[in-house]
Order: sequence, then structure tokens, then C-alpha cells
Amino acid sequence: MSRSLRCIFRSLLALLVLSPSAHAADKLVFGTNWFAEAEHGGFYQALATGIYKKYDLDVTIKMGGPQVNGVQMLAGGVIDVFLGYDFQTLLISEQGVPVTTIAAFFQKDPQAILAYPDVKKFEELKGRTIYLSSAADTTFWPWLRSLHGFDDAQKRPYSFSVQPFLADKKSAQQGYITSEPYAMEQGGVKPSIFLMADYGYPPYADTLVTMRATVDKRSDVLARFVKASAEGWVSYLKDPAPGNALIKKDDPKMTDAQLAFGIAKMKEYGIVTGGDAAKLGLGVMTDARWKQTADVMVKFGLLKATTDYKQAYTLKFVSGLPTP
Repeated sequence: MSRSLRCIFRSLLALLVLSPSAHAADKLVFGTNWFAEAEHGGFYQALATGIYKKYDLDVTIKMGGPQVNGVQMLAGGVIDVFLGYDFQTLLISEQGVPVTTIAAFFQKDPQAILAYPDVKKFEELKGRTIYLSSAADTTFWPWLRSLHGFDDAQKRPYSFSVQPFLADKKSAQQGYITSEPYAMEQGGVKPSIFLMADYGYPPYADTLVTMRATVDKRSDVLARFVKASAEGWVSYLKDPAPGNALIKKDDPKMTDAQLAFGIAKMKEYGIVTGGDAAKLGLGVMTDARWKQTADVMVKFGLLKATTDYKQAYTLKFVSGLPTP
């Protein structure tokens, strides 16, 4: 090769090395529904271990919290995907907000009624004081009241603290099985846990919600995000250390003990890997399950019978997902 050709070759090689790649990783901003915790572990794991990067994704996780309105951020284009909940998604879809759910990583809603250990059966909760948030009135309380004989006279305001429960041995309260029981145990009470999903409460939780326009314009990016997140959950449930490190970075108040407790409860109750996910893959959804949830909402006056509930989800992204 002549000297001039070698110079040209070196120049071309330098341009290839220094210039940006022909296809930079696709950026995606993901907003969670609360402070970083084990319930978000699979997503943090996918970021920490490079799974998102493997799928040519540049993912940013924006941590939620009590003052963060994820739906507004989603509608305003601040985030691309939000960690949602079926009841909320169905309601805002009915109101004309063009959102849709593309995957569900909690096959069971972790919401439970927690009671003192002397309570052995679900029906023994009748007549007891139950601390409930205002959101319960538009989610699980109408279901409990109608199908299981609970009464409004039992209700007391829930202040998102276990202290009132610990002070009253005849009380019960709502709570995530991955969180509040841990706080109760630190206070000296190992509660009885009644996971409502195990008594027929149908919605998914930890769902991936996006705008319908995003589905139309960025379908390939969303498909990769769903599959990478599923792989992140498989990885997290095997070895959560990388994801936990990022969780604690986002939320320094989170402890190793709380994370371990949350993971153990998710495994014990099959929150991520149970139901259809065991055979069809993590993140899977079905038409039958969505209809069941919509029917419950219609029955209790939370959703109009004329609402097209199928606008609130799509199944195009939940085939071929990894199993546990």
C-alpha cells in the first residue's frame, strides 16, 4: 500500500472511531410511583447490570414520591413511561386522557389488610377498626364492603404510619405486604397478612403506562424496554445486589433489611412471578384479567358501563417475555 493510500486509510479509520455511532442508544425516561424500593428492583437492576444498554436503551429512572404527579408528568412529556395502577389508568382513560398500559410486572396487587396475629381468618376482620387511606374509597374498599361484609363504620383515616395500629390491639390497617409488615415487626408485632389479591381482588400493579401516541411513534423502543425490564426482574430476584445499590443511591434512607424483607415477601406471595407470569413471562397481561378488573369497577360505580376499557391497555408488547 502506498504512503498516500495509508494516510487516507488512517484518516477514514479515525473518522469511524471518533464519529458518533450510526444509531445512538434510544433515550427513555421512566417515572416510578414512590421512593426507590424493592418494589422497583427489576428496573434498577436492568439499569445497574447493563441490561437496558444491551437492548440499545439509554434509560433514566425518575424516582416518585407523595408530591410527584406521574400522570401529569406523562401527559406533559416529562417522562415516557410511568409506573401505574389499573384502577387509575382506567379512570383517566375514561376521562379522555390517551394513556395505555403496555405491561404489568406485579401479577398481584401487594395491597393487604394487616391485623394482629390473633386474627386467623379474613372474616374475623368484620367489626374491627380499620385504618384506610382516602384512595381506598375508589379502589378496594367498595369491593371489601360489598363482597366480604365490611362496613363504613369500621373506617378510620390512615396517616401512613403504623403507630395507631400498634397502639390499638383490636385494629387493622391497609398496607403493602412488602413494607408495612416490616415496620410493624420493628414495633414488636408480627401481623396477620390478608393479601386481597388472594381473595379475588383482580387488578395488576406496577404496570408500565405510556401515552398512546408513544405506542404509535416509539413501538420498537417500548418493546425493548418491556423485554429488558422483564430480564431485569429475573436477574433481581436471583441476585439483587446491583439493583439494591442503585436503589439506596436514589433513596439513602432505604436499608438492606427493608430491601431483603420486600424481596422475600414478593417471592413468598408470587407478586412478580405468580399467576400467568409463571408460564407466559414476567410482565404479561391478559384480556380476561383486564375485563375482570373493569367489571369490578363498573359493579361498584367506579367506571361507566359504556367505557371502552380496552383503550387502557395493549397486549402487543407482552409476548415472548422471559419466565422466572
